Amino acid sequence: MLTITEIMKLLPHRYPMLLVDRVLEIEDGKRIVGLKNVSANEQFFQGHFPGAPVMPGVLIVEAMAQCAAILGLRDMPDREKKLFLFGGVDKARFRRPVVPGDQLRLECIVLHRRSTSVKIHGKATVDGQLVAEAELFSVLIDRPE
Repeated sequence: MLTITEIMKLLPHRYPMLLVDRVLEIEDGKRIVGLKNVSANEQFFQGHFPGAPVMPGVLIVEAMAQCAAILGLRDMPDREKKLFLFGGVDKARFRRPVVPGDQLRLECIVLHRRSTSVKIHGKATVDGQLVAEAELFSVLIDRPE
């Protein structure tokens, strides 16, 4: 549904912090499904961990948050002037390692939304198996000039 070029029009993130490669499904204001292709060339694998590469859990959570931001910004007027920032992470659980060659499927469902904040439930799967889940709270701010 959204290519990387379209994602980059919505999010300010760029390499190496852009963690969503494609959006497969969107139900405006309700739900989004995105993909992150995990490559052996990712910078974080150099130190996490040499000889046994594992994607850091915090980056899996960040990928979920970026998906949620795409959902929130997509239908927002003046979205180029707005930015979602983390307000909190609850109930984060990591079920199995994510390694090079995996494709993360990121699904976020809106639990509660206000004009300047959103709470979502995010889950990440690989080949249909749950690898991580969390509740994320984000705050909408004006993007610094």
